[in-house]
Amino acid sequence: MPPQIIGTLIANPAFQSTVKKSRDLWSKKKTSFFWLVAIAFILRLCLIFYGHTYRLRSDERHFNFHEIPFAILTNDDNFYFGFEMGRIGRSLASGEGFANPFLTPTGPTAWESPLYPFLIAGVFKIFGIYTHASAIALLSLNSLCSALTCIPIFLIALRCFNQRVAVWTAWSWAVLPPAMFWCTRWVWETSLTTLLLTSIFWITLTLEERSGAKPWIEFGLLWGITALTNTGALAFLPASGLWAWYRRSKRGAPSIKGVILASAIFFACITPWIARNYRVFGHLMFIRSNFGAELRLGNGPGADGTWMEYLHPTQNIYEEQRYRQLGEAGYVAARQREAIDFIRADYRRFLVLCVKRFVYFWAGRPRTSKVPMLAPLRNAVYFASSILAFWGLVYALRRRTYAAWLFFWLILSYTAVYYEVFPHPRYRHPIEPELGILIVYAISEAKRKTLPVTSV
Repeated sequence: MPPQIIGTLIANPAFQSTVKKSRDLWSKKKTSFFWLVAIAFILRLCLIFYGHTYRLRSDERHFNFHEIPFAILTNDDNFYFGFEMGRIGRSLASGEGFANPFLTPTGPTAWESPLYPFLIAGVFKIFGIYTHASAIALLSLNSLCSALTCIPIFLIALRCFNQRVAVWTAWSWAVLPPAMFWCTRWVWETSLTTLLLTSIFWITLTLEERSGAKPWIEFGLLWGITALTNTGALAFLPASGLWAWYRRSKRGAPSIKGVILASAIFFACITPWIARNYRVFGHLMFIRSNFGAELRLGNGPGADGTWMEYLHPTQNIYEEQRYRQLGEAGYVAARQREAIDFIRADYRRFLVLCVKRFVYFWAGRPRTSKVPMLAPLRNAVYFASSILAFWGLVYALRRRTYAAWLFFWLILSYTAVYYEVFPHPRYRHPIEPELGILIVYAISEAKRKTLPVTSV
């Protein structure tokens, strides 16, 4: 289009009026939680239906067949629909109890945290086991959790930085495709964990100045629900509690009664499940049983810093038979001994593996693609986002920005276990909201520095 025509169009009063109305509308709606959540949820639903992501694979395995000669090559019977959680949900919906996380019946289990499998079971009861309707319902619930995460994102960024960072981070989460991937494609607890952890971060910030029992009740209850959803998130519990206690102590606000109350509520949430595990397995067991097995999938002969998925009981006949013979508790204990023996035999190699896992967590795992340049490009974008987040964190720490250390402790505590076990992009997603806030903060600070200084 010729520049003269563009200039005429811009100078047109009708065009200028339209631009002004658009700006006025944006200024009114940009801080609206209703529009944030509504648009985020609608976009995710559109992706589910337009991309047919509810048609979860039922005829292939999510692993490399060439890795081991005795991998299971039979039809996976809808295993991709929720993986172990989907199998447990099916068992619950079929009246067989919290059991059978793998392809064949194996009895009671504590392989996964209980909340999300029970949610799957409830959906299966209403819409049918492994049906498209159930997939749509579960992915929609995931999408709703992802959309609601916009609210604590906005509140955290507004409290710690400013409205500009809050608006751009919340709307980026609402509309950018990377934030939509896990909630629209995976039947798993990832989006629920993200909502819970981000809400806990916000509640932790507010504990400093709120009085009475209510904030401590919210804190204990949210942590209890999170523990029953994803035990990995509990790594942040000590840091969040200590940070809130420290900030309150600086203001002279009492915390002992609140800490006791929050702790009582937290243990009231998780104790029934721990008691169930004791009754079923005959010895004290925390919420999940499978840490030793996961440790072995990252540490052993052939370990390269990634997940040795070909040794998983769902993908290896030999390991499935071992699991059935030893029982879940015996199998996990045996795998843990193997991993610890491997680590003790060569601490230097274990340290190298931890460094590689750190790199893969933040820069992306080695992966292949049908398009040769696509995998390196995806990892480059992934790595760039990590660099920007660290840049924002360093900015915040150097300037002593409010709660900068809470961001630091979240990143440090939550990620530590994955350097010892194995990394996966899904594991980073629960802290992506906080990383996103730091990214937008880094960009806004860089932009502010490059703006020319004008006299008034």
